[in-house]
Amino acid sequence: MTKKFRPVTASQRHLVLNSTEELTRGLGSSRRGKPDPEKSLLVKKVATNGRNHHGRVTCRHKGSGHKRFYRLVDFKRDKESVPARVASIEYDPNRSAYIALLHYADGEKRYILAPQGLKRGDEVFSGAEAPFEVGCCMQLKSMPLGSFIHNIELVPGRGGKLVRSAGLSAQLMARSGGYATIKMPSGEIRMINENCKATFGTLSNPEWNLRVEGKAGRMRWRGVRPTVRGTAMNPVDHPHGGGEGKHNGYLPQTPWAQYTKGFKTRSKSKTNKWIVKDRRK
Repeated sequence: MTKKFRPVTASQRHLVLNSTEELTRGLGSSRRGKPDPEKSLLVKKVATNGRNHHGRVTCRHKGSGHKRFYRLVDFKRDKESVPARVASIEYDPNRSAYIALLHYADGEKRYILAPQGLKRGDEVFSGAEAPFEVGCCMQLKSMPLGSFIHNIELVPGRGGKLVRSAGLSAQLMARSGGYATIKMPSGEIRMINENCKATFGTLSNPEWNLRVEGKAGRMRWRGVRPTVRGTAMNPVDHPHGGGEGKHNGYLPQTPWAQYTKGFKTRSKSKTNKWIVKDRRK
């Protein structure tokens, strides 16, 4: 559910934010009643401003932004056969989906990606004996066909790499020959080793993509710097630059003259062996 603001100021006229009803309230010491992050799971996050180890900009339009702590999220879910209780559903500034704080029966605490429907007080499990319920994690070979899943491993034991963004889920279609056939959110159908783990459910915060920031300042808070149009540059700076006045007699290109509409950039060294159906077809 999104929230539209009454335009008391000009910057609120177009502001649309997603609702935070799923988040746990009434805990912690903050003014808004939000729970304090688990300190043992916080690490310092150094801002790189889009620069590499040489100090050169390798990713444009990044910089500034509010300071953040990184929340250590358990993507491996390797603590099996130990029940865990959901202590809170929290906001994570480093990702679009919400995260859930788990209190395990042996006293350990971990963050996981929070799926839709997971609430404070629920119990989740990992392992082959886990129930087929939202938030529980197991290997693909143990899951019923047709299940909606997220946080999918590509290599057994290395942790979830696929389907980790807000509102996404993949579907388990079939199994044969030691591989599971997965339909990805993009429409691609691919095979993954059936010993890889995944988690039941669709990820939280599904209306995240409906946000409208409303003003440039909100983007600066998120660490996004302004973008200059190629047509506004000189020919030395961009393939679209130069010319007398406005014109559109070019093929869309990046500043490094690589075509941006339909030109495939997938590395030739990568294999298509595991892709059953391409997302474009």
